[in-house]
Amino acid sequence: MELQQNLEKIRKRGLGVAAISYDSVGVLSTFAQRKGISYPLLSDEDSKVIRAYALLNESVPPGSPQFGIPYPGTFILDALGTVVSKYFESDFRQRYTASDILVRQYGERPGSTSQTVETKHLKLVSSASQTNVRWGQRIALTVDIDLKGGMHVYAPGVDGYIPIDWKIKSAPAFTPHEVTYPASQQLYLKPIHETVPVYKGRFRLVQEITLGTDEEIKPMLSKDGSLAIEGALRYQACDDRVCYLMQTVPLKWALHYDELDRQRVPPRMQRKAPSPDGDTK
Repeated sequence: MELQQNLEKIRKRGLGVAAISYDSVGVLSTFAQRKGISYPLLSDEDSKVIRAYALLNESVPPGSPQFGIPYPGTFILDALGTVVSKYFESDFRQRYTASDILVRQYGERPGSTSQTVETKHLKLVSSASQTNVRWGQRIALTVDIDLKGGMHVYAPGVDGYIPIDWKIKSAPAFTPHEVTYPASQQLYLKPIHETVPVYKGRFRLVQEITLGTDEEIKPMLSKDGSLAIEGALRYQACDDRVCYLMQTVPLKWALHYDELDRQRVPPRMQRKAPSPDGDTK
């Protein structure tokens, strides 16, 4: 469903979409009709393709109805069919979202703005790759920064100065990943004969988070079903003459939590546990 929601953005990047699972044609057809899925859903009922690509999730015991599922993930291919990137998780309860991949790999601007903040030195816009989320999803939080004329801030790795730093408050409902900083440029400070890494103009910071389990998220939801993500951006801005006092900008994202679709297909289509000899019971 999340792929369907991002289908137009994906196609604008010159990409097509197809999804493969171990479900039968009947199960996939029922799901596609019920949820309005318009891209191809491919049935690999015996998990032959899943095995051929070494994607079989071997943590699932052979006697389980779920045996045959792949590790969840996405391959991105070029026009010649060559894999140019892949996004996979080892835990079937966690998965990269299409919106996260669009932001990370293609620089897509998130469609929803969480807040806009303007200080003496910069203007920033914080966003999320998607605002409706489900447990186990990996999404991207972004901070787009536009420094005012003549300003620069120090990049991570600078020595003797305060670098820009973005941190998210930890919580059981999600796991934050490392912040992705853009490449910096070298600035020569003529009065003191030093060269330092800095950012100027416009740039973007990206931090992914992976949502926890249903049990971890629900106690943290507000009455309207929102999950609050809080953090702060710290920086020290300088111009050609002055280095200003360090600033800390509080940041907050509100994500609406959607429960999983637990409607099952008719009993005649439901997958049965395989017997030890490989046949379904």
